Amino acid sequence: MEKAETENIIEVKDLFKAFDKNEVLKGLNLSLHKGESLVVIGKSGSGKSVLIKCLIGLIAKDKGSVFILGNDIDNMTEKELNALRKKIGFLFQSAALYDSMNVKQNLLFHLRGLPALKLEEAESMIKSALENVGLLDAINLMPSSLSGGMRKRIGFARAMILNPEIMLYDEPTTGLDAITSREISKLIVDTQKKFQTSSIIITHDMQCAKICGNRIMVIHEGQFIADGTYEELENSDNILVNAFFK
Repeated sequence: MEKAETENIIEVKDLFKAFDKNEVLKGLNLSLHKGESLVVIGKSGSGKSVLIKCLIGLIAKDKGSVFILGNDIDNMTEKELNALRKKIGFLFQSAALYDSMNVKQNLLFHLRGLPALKLEEAESMIKSALENVGLLDAINLMPSSLSGGMRKRIGFARAMILNPEIMLYDEPTTGLDAITSREISKLIVDTQKKFQTSSIIITHDMQCAKICGNRIMVIHEGQFIADGTYEELENSDNILVNAFFK
């Protein structure tokens, strides 16, 4: 299969996506470096969530190339894609827990693609994942009894249970109070350091962006208009960029 020209973990080239006549992504280019935590910020409707879903095939792109771990995903078989997706953790905005399953069952369901895994091994992985987010005591609770912050942490544990090389976060702090938002942001940082993951974080929460981001890209009407550190963008002369930091 075709390989990317660089050693980047993710490489996006000239990515386009439209819904009917609404052009959402207009030729995006993005690189995620190994061990990096890249934050993408933008107003609602700017295309940031569509971008992250195009990366893993939840939404089909119209044009452009996506390379993940050196592989052109357009030239991969379904078997190869499924193997690649096991190396990617995804934390959904809503945490996306199954309400009819308790916490243990939610995480166990995520392991169903490992047929050779013994039950004892699965239970050990589940306990380890919950310990990493400080919620081992919640193992038998139902999602309905969890707070918003706890649901995020359980979703985080599920996303990390297979020790992915890449983590994708879609609005990880949305709907949380400032204290819980900061706790989730610090959990993202601690996880990156502990497991050496490479991450893309979609957010409009500037506290999250400042805590988590090694680098920040600003998307506006389907195009990137700035790329730099928090401090660099905070002092930008671009009015559209500077508005996020006020």
